Amino acid sequence: MEYDVAAIVRGYTQGYFLMADDSEGLGWYSSRDRTLIPLDERFHYPKSLQRVLNQERFSVAVNRDFEAVVDGCANRDTTWISNQLKEIYWELYQSGYAYSFETWQGDELAGGILGLVIGGAFIGESMFYRIPEGSKVAMVKLVERLRERNFVLFDAQMMNPHLERFGAYRVHDDEYQELLEQALERACPLI
Repeated sequence: MEYDVAAIVRGYTQGYFLMADDSEGLGWYSSRDRTLIPLDERFHYPKSLQRVLNQERFSVAVNRDFEAVVDGCANRDTTWISNQLKEIYWELYQSGYAYSFETWQGDELAGGILGLVIGGAFIGESMFYRIPEGSKVAMVKLVERLRERNFVLFDAQMMNPHLERFGAYRVHDDEYQELLEQALERACPLI
């Protein structure tokens, strides 16, 4: 099945995101309080993670195995990534909007973050790990990359305890819309 990629991207540029649930299928969602990962000095992580980073156990790649990252993100007891949404991510990937930011330990996928790049916005859809610390290292390395390439925002959509440990914070929808508007005026490559 083919999807209207332009219409899907337009939905994200208006501040919405796609999710599937058991009863209603696929739908557009928004939030009055959006969670952002800081791209400035507010970003932080545990000292124990710094030790892991210093050991250089993981290498980083972008889109080395996009489908495996999508599958890893969807592989949960309760998931909002349906088969239909996987197909949409694949089309967004083929159109240059969806990316997998990955950590590898040798030839083994350790973890990854699935997201969309639209202008200077990285919209994080989900993350997962197979090897402990794999997704945390991906988070740190992704923030470094977004900073280097002058991204305006890293949208994590909804808060959870894992994201709080990195300094994630909430903004009201009006502030989010302003940041998103600024981000859409830029062209920031992830690769």
